[in-house]
Amino acid sequence: CPGRAPPRPPAGPARPAGSLLRWASSLSEPGPTESGPSEGQIFLSESCVKRLLEITEGSEFLRLQVEGGGCSGFQYKFSLDTVINPDDRQGQRGGARVVVDVDSLAFVKGSMVDFSQELIRSSFQVVSNPQAEKGCSCGTSFSVKF
Repeated sequence: CPGRAPPRPPAGPARPAGSLLRWASSLSEPGPTESGPSEGQIFLSESCVKRLLEITEGSEFLRLQVEGGGCSGFQYKFSLDTVINPDDRQGQRGGARVVVDVDSLAFVKGSMVDFSQELIRSSFQVVSNPQAEKGCSCGTSFSVKF
């Protein structure tokens, strides 16, 4: 919209400066590009970027998907992948790449992807999802705001 300022990431330690990813169609020029608000945005924590750089090789990237299921209705699914599909949106920060299909992006736009290490597990997690109304205690499933 003309005259409107672009959205800013929320302040605070959960979203460090420069953590904004801009999404681009896989059919556009390679690399991160400016995108419109309809394409959404997602944030990566420093620990997520660091872990991705440790575990990915060559053309590998982290794929984030949202699927039906889980104890709250929808669940997050993370995997390493090398194939970009026509409906994917891709972003990059500090050399770490993340890909989300457009349907899943609608459920996670404005979220933070973090890598968490605990005594019982280490995992990528979606935190601070503004599209989620509530989630389960393990952090892998959520219900959507209507």
